[in-house]
Amino acid sequence: MSFLWLLSCVAFVSAAYGCGIPSIPPVVSGYARIVNGEEAVPHSWPWQVSLQDFTGFHFCGGSLINENWVVTAAHCSVRTSHRVILGEHNKGSGNTQEDTQTMKVSKVFTHPQWNSNTIENDIALIKLTAPVSLNAHVSPVCLAETSDEFAPGMTCVTSGWGVTRYNALFTPNELQQVALPLLSNEDCKNYWGSNIHDTMICAGAAGASSCMGDSGGPLVCQKSDVWTLVGIVSWGSSRCDTSIPGVYARVTELRSWVDEILASN
Repeated sequence: MSFLWLLSCVAFVSAAYGCGIPSIPPVVSGYARIVNGEEAVPHSWPWQVSLQDFTGFHFCGGSLINENWVVTAAHCSVRTSHRVILGEHNKGSGNTQEDTQTMKVSKVFTHPQWNSNTIENDIALIKLTAPVSLNAHVSPVCLAETSDEFAPGMTCVTSGWGVTRYNALFTPNELQQVALPLLSNEDCKNYWGSNIHDTMICAGAAGASSCMGDSGGPLVCQKSDVWTLVGIVSWGSSRCDTSIPGVYARVTELRSWVDEILASN
């Protein structure tokens, strides 16, 4: 499957910082890098995390779902030696002004049906060694329910520090965002054929795209004015072609497994 790219390279929540409601409102063009995206309003996606190795190299994104847990993509291959950075906007080494939280990984749970050949069930849960401190810059996203429906054509938003063109040597320091329309799986199969499965949801093909380094990050849609995690950045065009939809792990299909892991751990 050489034409695919793997984009890497519920519990108590305090009432003050409920899920899916950023303290700092996001502003998204076309909504009222990621390729052809824009810089996000700093800290307006407070669930966004940067997964980094011991050198500080960013290799994947993720989403905080409560004080103790982060969700990401299985193909990111997170290990207990990796670090989870929260509350970050500018990941540049020279930036010391942000009140970030660096958390250690206690355990990683990968979906038992994760298939690296078909990219099905591309989801993993990271349990942190200690709870994060929720504040205006760090708060969780809501998880889509199994019964939720997000209609094709709905505009949603993905964010990340992935490269802004497929052959870029470096990822941007500032968190990027882009608004993308959802596609039905039937329409997505017009691009990707039998590679599209029920545990996937597609978005894009409208002039913008996720790209390498965005993996594991969020695709969020508004449900009753609350930002809800609908997809997890998974795979797409090897050249991050903005006329081809990106593919995300479908949270509605994977929510029951998430609930099982959280309940038993």
